[in-house]
Amino acid sequence: MYRVIKVLNNNGVLALDMEKKQEVILLGNGVGFGKKMGQRFGGSQDARRYELVKKETSALQAVNGIDPVYIEVTARIIEAAEGLLGPIRHDILIAMADHIALAVSRAKEGCELPNPFSQDIRALFSQEYEAALKGRELIRQELGVEISEDEVSYITLHIHGGLSDENVSQSLELARLVQDGIRQVEEGMGMNLPAASLGYNRLMSHLRYMIARTRKKEQTNLNMGDYARENFPRAYEVAAQVCEDIGRKLKCPVAQEEIGFLAIHIQRAAGQG
Repeated sequence: MYRVIKVLNNNGVLALDMEKKQEVILLGNGVGFGKKMGQRFGGSQDARRYELVKKETSALQAVNGIDPVYIEVTARIIEAAEGLLGPIRHDILIAMADHIALAVSRAKEGCELPNPFSQDIRALFSQEYEAALKGRELIRQELGVEISEDEVSYITLHIHGGLSDENVSQSLELARLVQDGIRQVEEGMGMNLPAASLGYNRLMSHLRYMIARTRKKEQTNLNMGDYARENFPRAYEVAAQVCEDIGRKLKCPVAQEEIGFLAIHIQRAAGQG
């Protein structure tokens, strides 16, 4: 049983799940038609349910700031993404709809938000990026507005957040840390790794999972530090610097064992071993 908090339009309603004491958005043909604030109603099998993240601001305040058309198109993007990626947490709906509303507004005004990590986001979260591209097409079809590649990358982060425990800011931090790490490797080794190269993508992938292990305080079972230090001293030195920098930015030290593994990946990327 639900109680209406706000009717968004004929196809959407903000409601309280009275059994779970949880605010949700229900979207579906006619789900909001004829309903009034405070009215109780049973669920509809045809309606899609989107739980809301609990924040300091109420769900009603959050919804009041967004045109329902953006909530509907965002729900369609999430549904399309689930067709590609599997189940996605529905609590990303409002934050993602808010971002899309701003992205469309910026596109109309010709002042779109640049994303310096767009290339890295596309490589780090390639499947989510493909889903976001489909989202861009839905926005074009439904709203008649073409958003930029940079905005697609931001939507990618929202979709990734729905698949993982990371929020958008954490995913953006990951892209920033990976980009910084690769730049340090390039400077330290005196080389340039083309973004589309196998070496770049392998190194990027290793940094991504190394950062994830560090965040979770996971340990590796094998220490290749002595081998890497003896055989690839320059790569080991650079790896140590990168790990120190990442640990400082995460405020969590990178495990000593990670240095050797990173050094081996750096040497491999450099094509010298």
